[in-house]
Amino acid sequence: MSDEIETAREGAAGRAFAAPEPIARRQGLFGASQGSDTTGFGGLVTEAFLPGEAARPYGGWYDTVVDVLEELLAADGLDPADVIEKVVIDRDQLTIFIVREHIARVALHLRDDPDLRFELCLGTNGVHYPADAGRELHAIYPLMSITHNRVIRLEVACPDADPHIPTIVPVYPANDWQERETWDLLGIVFDGHPSLTRTAMPDDWVGHPQRKDYPLGGVPVEFKGATVPPADIRRSYN
Repeated sequence: MSDEIETAREGAAGRAFAAPEPIARRQGLFGASQGSDTTGFGGLVTEAFLPGEAARPYGGWYDTVVDVLEELLAADGLDPADVIEKVVIDRDQLTIFIVREHIARVALHLRDDPDLRFELCLGTNGVHYPADAGRELHAIYPLMSITHNRVIRLEVACPDADPHIPTIVPVYPANDWQERETWDLLGIVFDGHPSLTRTAMPDDWVGHPQRKDYPLGGVPVEFKGATVPPADIRRSYN
């Protein structure tokens, strides 16, 4: 039986998947914790996980990309272990976690080196993991090599208390609006950005509405003399 389980943990290329990392434990439907439960799912407990760190060999061209990047960083006089936090392979997609101070340098190497040639950045988006202590905010950069027909992801984490990541707009100018939107909705500050202003929300808006701890809020609406309360207190029966 143990051999069958181990075989199931291997990918098509013979890679062994790393054990997933627990990130949160939610109780109830959608993790709602305010007000009385009227869904019948109050006893539901859901464990949330992030993909674990992969082990070499990664398989295929993944090893080549990581090896070349490590060689370039070493040529810069840096210890690759101080730049690359971990490598994750999940659903046959390569993600390289980068220490935030080095994201622009890594992006430049990935764009310009002839063995890498990730000429196109497909934008920037953010994720908020409130339970990931000290790493609550993540910025994700999908990169595509038109030359080699490959796609990878870079990921950078920063704490909610210090939500700063250097901009990569000088390397990938088309990221201008994408970084602005990620700041607008998630609150990640991209240091050095040429014009970090809101894109979706009004300039005087308080907070960043795609964070998971952002209050549901809502604007009170009057309908035939009745008032509809904000969504975050609408289902409270206390």
